[in-house]
Amino acid sequence: MPASDATDGYLTAYARALGIGVHAVEDGTPVMTVGFSTVVEGRPGAFHGGATSGLLETAGYAALRARLEREGRWPQFKPINITVQFLSAGKNKPTFASARITRLGRRIANVSVEAWQDDRSRPIATAVMNILMAEKRG
Repeated sequence: MPASDATDGYLTAYARALGIGVHAVEDGTPVMTVGFSTVVEGRPGAFHGGATSGLLETAGYAALRARLEREGRWPQFKPINITVQFLSAGKNKPTFASARITRLGRRIANVSVEAWQDDRSRPIATAVMNILMAEKRG
């Protein structure tokens, strides 16, 4: 299913600055993407590790936000930790990322994220996120 304008709510100012967008929504989970440009370039022709990490983090939060919205929950997020594993260098082409929620409690969420380029079964980086959630107080 293609992404719609409604999914722009998953993007932070940081994500927009990197050029991250919503590519599609699969089973209710946003698939994020970023095209290659000088904004995300590290060494010549390769994605910067920070840009890759930013894409992974954005995809993790987007998946969590989508799930919580479906449940009618609107908490604020605070990262406990984010561990990124770089598996291969991102090349001069679009990169995609999608997350899976492995545990969702009232206060803690655990999320795993994968980023890939040409072949989804061959990720270029993965992340594990542990997130503290606090319900918004009005």
